[in-house]
Amino acid sequence: MSNVAVIMPAAGASRRFHDKNYKKPFAPLAGRAVWLHTAEKFLNRADVKQVIVVIADEDMEEFQRKFGANLAILGVEVCRGGDERADSVEKALAKVKPDCDLVAVHDAARPCLADKWIDAVFEAAAKDGAAILAVPETATLKRVAQGKITETVSRESLWQAQTPQVFRREWLMEAYTARAGKAATDDAALVELAGHPVTIVEGSPLNLKITTRDDLKLAEQILKILPKPKLDGFANPFAGDDMWR
Repeated sequence: MSNVAVIMPAAGASRRFHDKNYKKPFAPLAGRAVWLHTAEKFLNRADVKQVIVVIADEDMEEFQRKFGANLAILGVEVCRGGDERADSVEKALAKVKPDCDLVAVHDAARPCLADKWIDAVFEAAAKDGAAILAVPETATLKRVAQGKITETVSRESLWQAQTPQVFRREWLMEAYTARAGKAATDDAALVELAGHPVTIVEGSPLNLKITTRDDLKLAEQILKILPKPKLDGFANPFAGDDMWR
């Protein structure tokens, strides 16, 4: 069994969330902050040896004040983020324990995970070196310029990337060393640029990334139908608490 470190970026600006009180990873969802639901999916696993949440400088003081007890009891580490998502992941990567074989990067605002999806992508990464969850594209895609359709794009062989994205530690470190400030929409793109193949593991549309406030309502319903996480000796002492009150 591989040892896995999980990096959870939560340092974004949440511009599309449109809430004056919360950024999306910290918004209440079924009585707890979104990021706590997400972290719990990994904290109960025997193969996960480290969980790091990445927080923007501007949020750090308030985050520590409201979630300090959670962090201490759950053993979650905190890292200060950077200007871009890739900068944040790179900073967290420097904190990964040397005995972790794999590093999983998972959006803190993506709380609707099932154990079987995590199992599958972890197993594929352990076997192939790099793997991500993704779902086949089913929509009709249009290329647009100046408000007009210029092309209907074939969806054949197109997949929507999700997280977790899981990599051999040395592959991900190599990819970030070679990044040299390049922009990247996800970590798999950097690993691809470094010359490593990335395996696709079919996920589910239920693996929702919260982007708008309406997504919170949908996520709450998804959490009700997902199988409960396996509890490998772990129980969340804050399971019923709304830490934002």
